Amino acid sequence: MQSIELTRNFSIIAHIDHGKSTLADRLMEFTGTVSKRESHEQLLDNMDLERERGITIKSHPVTMKYSSGGGEYTLNLIDTPGHVDFAYEVSRSLAACEGALLVIDATQGVQAQTVANVNMAIARNLSIIPVINKIDMPAANVTLCLEQLEEILAIPRDEALYVSAKEGVGIAEVLEAVVSRIPHPRCGGEELSALIFDSVYNPFRGVVNYVRVFGGVLVPGSRVRLMSNGIESDLKEVGTFRPEMNAAKSLVAGAVGYAIPNLKTPSDTRIGDTLTDARNPCREPLPGFKLISPMVFSGIYPIDTADYDQLKLSMAKLQLNDSAFTYQAETSAALGFGFRCGFLGLLHMEIIQERLHREYDMDIIATYPSVIYKVYLKNGSSVDMDNPVHMPDVSMIDRIEEPIISANIMTPNEYIGDIMNLVMGKRGVCTLTHSVDAGHVIITSELPMNEILIDFHDKLKSITRGYGSMDYKLCGYKADKLVKLDMLVNGEPVDAFSSIVHVDHAPARGRQIAAKLKDVIPQQMFQIAIQAAVGGKVVARETIRQLRKNVLAKCYGGDITRKRKLLEKQKAGKKRMKQVGQVNIPQEAFVAVLKA
Repeated sequence: MQSIELTRNFSIIAHIDHGKSTLADRLMEFTGTVSKRESHEQLLDNMDLERERGITIKSHPVTMKYSSGGGEYTLNLIDTPGHVDFAYEVSRSLAACEGALLVIDATQGVQAQTVANVNMAIARNLSIIPVINKIDMPAANVTLCLEQLEEILAIPRDEALYVSAKEGVGIAEVLEAVVSRIPHPRCGGEELSALIFDSVYNPFRGVVNYVRVFGGVLVPGSRVRLMSNGIESDLKEVGTFRPEMNAAKSLVAGAVGYAIPNLKTPSDTRIGDTLTDARNPCREPLPGFKLISPMVFSGIYPIDTADYDQLKLSMAKLQLNDSAFTYQAETSAALGFGFRCGFLGLLHMEIIQERLHREYDMDIIATYPSVIYKVYLKNGSSVDMDNPVHMPDVSMIDRIEEPIISANIMTPNEYIGDIMNLVMGKRGVCTLTHSVDAGHVIITSELPMNEILIDFHDKLKSITRGYGSMDYKLCGYKADKLVKLDMLVNGEPVDAFSSIVHVDHAPARGRQIAAKLKDVIPQQMFQIAIQAAVGGKVVARETIRQLRKNVLAKCYGGDITRKRKLLEKQKAGKKRMKQVGQVNIPQEAFVAVLKA
């Protein structure tokens, strides 16, 4: 049985694309966890989406063996994502560790998400080992990285290690630092207590829990209990990741691995729960990690209404795999039965939609993303609203407050003016600028969250030639002149296109959607008006011309009154048809507009 003194648990944290997954690959190769023959890029990124985009979406553990100083150490590594939308994955990974490798790209230096991840690790009292990566690159500036390490992160430069993960340089030094600088886990006693820090659903095995054992021993065949809901089950299998699932006889205190209870329903397991012995349970659950509430909401509907039940099952499995994702049933007059889903950000929303399509073969439509607004009514009550359809009548509303974020934007000095213009164009205010070195500055600004949903990140990258980075957090709510923008087709509101916008931006947003609808709605036998309305006032309009039969084709010669009579008769028919006619918006129109 592995000694707890010879165990080390650590994560790799960094800004996106600073080389976390490549460093993890080299560590596994160096320790012989995988052979050169089995090796390929991004070994721990087992989703096609992760490899295609070159980003880590899901944290993934792996157990390595490493000999040092006459002892064989067990190193449990958890690779984590770097994008701000997946900070929840990072917080869960850090809850299972005693230390962290902080990777900094030598060509880019400290970025916004680097700072956020370091603060998360410091809050958990983890031992941090700074690793300067990509030192072999021609554009590498190690001196700047060391200055930023001391100035921004308050970490002594003497602690830094120099690595090229791509070339395999400095890997041995990293492993030695893990053994010497990161403390071994502390045993929580004889009573079984294991933290569930992640879960996945396997169609053949059921629910697979990723666990960190704090006390006692997990043994297959034993009876365990989930402390949050009291569900009991027999353990079918336990094991470690090397990096594939590898069954073991037991998991002792300090170990990181997986446990498969006899559970078939994804909703039975909650991430952050404590697994304990059913006969001799621990007194109180382990302190989990901070639960993060969704910040962006969107409706997801099946294109074929017969797929509703299948979509519901797919979402339950996906939620087990990603507990930051939430959903609840809702109906739409235009789209039928679907779900109101919550996400941590726009990239998170995009990834969930892509996974539903790829992993579960679902054809879906997503409505325009929204955030949670606080609507205060004149009678003194208030409601939280994430769907514009549920907006109370304008006459009942006293004020509407929207979520405000505090964003830290790190950028080279020459782009300060352009970024300030971008922030102010999104109704934001720059509150503070802080020079981090001779060439970079951090701009702290406050922005309405609704304004950064669609294109803010893309514009930031374009303005700064890819060198700008952003990290944000919710900092409160603020009242503003917000209105509900309705889209009317032939006088009938279409709830799927409704959105909440600032009163100054309503006409432009209305014109944009109306122009798109004009292109995708087919012509009818009568004229169709597409209008954008705020309250009862129309702020934008497009018109789809009617299909007309040439009623004068057989009218040869004669008096002009004969032609007028035919045209007037046709005009009266079109008017009557418009009064009773209905416009059926095709599914392709919803897809085209909502994708745009």
